[in-house]
Amino acid sequence: MKLNDLRDNKGANKKFKAVGRGIGSGKGKTAGRGVKGQKARSGKTGIRQFEGGQTPLIRRMPKRGFKNIFAKDFSVVNLGALQTAIDAGRIDAKKEITSAILIAAGVAPKARDGVRVLAKGELKAKLELTVAGASKTAVEAIEKAGGKVTLTAKVKEKKAA
Repeated sequence: MKLNDLRDNKGANKKFKAVGRGIGSGKGKTAGRGVKGQKARSGKTGIRQFEGGQTPLIRRMPKRGFKNIFAKDFSVVNLGALQTAIDAGRIDAKKEITSAILIAAGVAPKARDGVRVLAKGELKAKLELTVAGASKTAVEAIEKAGGKVTLTAKVKEKKAA
């Protein structure tokens, strides 16, 4: 390789095209945009869902459902994952287990609105859990193993019909 052989990669440098600089330049007057019309103007053509004045597809489609902005977003922990962490020695089953301990041990991803325990998997250890929520089957499984569950989040009681 010699110094006189050095070149930029193909397409690395693009020559600036001067537009609207007189008839002689070849790109004068309309600057290569043709004549009049919406596409010759600045702005409007960049709108992606614009359909030329026709009602856009997104506005013609029916809307369904809603997003509950008050819904709680819990981090989910399964009993099987809890037992695995206890077996690996990341959680001490003899002490009270809180959501902070579950997050520190890497069992729950992050706090959000609290930690909710679900019954997937098997639990053999006797635990004392303090969490935001737990399913009925998870509470039953923990109590069957000889443990205790304390819930910190308010649970809405269903009205008897």
